[in-house]
Amino acid sequence: MLLLVNAFSSSSLHAIPQTNRDSQKQLQELRTRIDTLQKDLINKKSSKTKAADTLQKSEQSINDLHKKLSLLAQQQKNTQEKLNRLQQQSIQLQDQVKTGQKQLGNLIYSQHMTKYGDYLPLLLRQRDPDKAARNFYYYSYIAQARSKNIDNLRNQLATLDTLTHERQAQNESLKQIRTKQIQQKQLLELEKNRQSEIVAALSEEVTRQQKKIDELKQDEQRLSQLIDKLNKQLARKKSVPARSGGKSVLRNEKLPDSNIEHRGAFAALKGKLRLPVKGELANRFGSPRESGSIKWQGLFIRSAGGSEVKAIAGGEVIFADWLRGFGNLMILDHGSHYMSLYGNNETILKRVGSKVKSGDTIATVGNSGGNAEAGLYFELRYEGRPFDPLSWVKID
Repeated sequence: MLLLVNAFSSSSLHAIPQTNRDSQKQLQELRTRIDTLQKDLINKKSSKTKAADTLQKSEQSINDLHKKLSLLAQQQKNTQEKLNRLQQQSIQLQDQVKTGQKQLGNLIYSQHMTKYGDYLPLLLRQRDPDKAARNFYYYSYIAQARSKNIDNLRNQLATLDTLTHERQAQNESLKQIRTKQIQQKQLLELEKNRQSEIVAALSEEVTRQQKKIDELKQDEQRLSQLIDKLNKQLARKKSVPARSGGKSVLRNEKLPDSNIEHRGAFAALKGKLRLPVKGELANRFGSPRESGSIKWQGLFIRSAGGSEVKAIAGGEVIFADWLRGFGNLMILDHGSHYMSLYGNNETILKRVGSKVKSGDTIATVGNSGGNAEAGLYFELRYEGRPFDPLSWVKID
């Protein structure tokens, strides 16, 4: 691309003839090359679109696997709590068995001290009827207590045996859950690797082709400006800003505050909101996209994969699914026709109909939808129309 830049540098302008026929010819040749490359790019993007259907299934599988891991973790927690309760019950029951055994020993000792195997001969030897009656009641009480104590002891031992088997079953269940977690994590890693390979293969060629077209368009723009200058026509200045727009890179380091809950209209939050993730603002509202023919309708915040995505304000989840071009996408309704959109997520953590508060974690950062790098695509809309989020948020 240096050919055209050098050909039309400021030092060469004085050598250009008054007529612009040569320049017009070069401009036509440039446009022909651009048209050819654009047709080729359309074919490559068509192939990428077909592959995106496969990518959708892969990313949905990853999202489902994350949910399964979350459910398994909860099952593991519940099982561990139940096991702890069973262990506590076993300890208490063992103490009761020891107490019962001690009481039974005392009763047997008391009976032995009477030195009689049968109460009837004992009673017949009593000369005092009242004393005989008292002794009969006493020995009857000892027999009943001994029988009751033995029954209780048998029941406690049976219960202890049941608890022991139940603890063994819970331990086995916990072991199976842990094994299943390991298998699910291994499957998740395979899906992630497969996704990365697909995205890298599709994005590399499209990015290279798009870069070539953008460079030719820049040359076309310079040539058009030169022709306009030769014809002494007023030209509207055009520029294709770099990723940073020639300005210092803007970063967001603060997240929505979960301790603040606004009860009024969403419009009252203008200028008070925080962006949903920490990271670098790689693309801004209104700047040209890679194709050059359309502009960004929101922000792309470059962030580490797996980072938490926070809700900017309270609302209700009205969409949580995969959408071509946006990957795993979540949309929150904040009332009064205001919505916020969160795209390119690795995992969606809330379902449609869920109520969320400011600062709630609703997703994790990824590069779903065929995005070349990890980050969050974020939009704000009013009555369905997008507007610049930077006019509503604080960045410091």
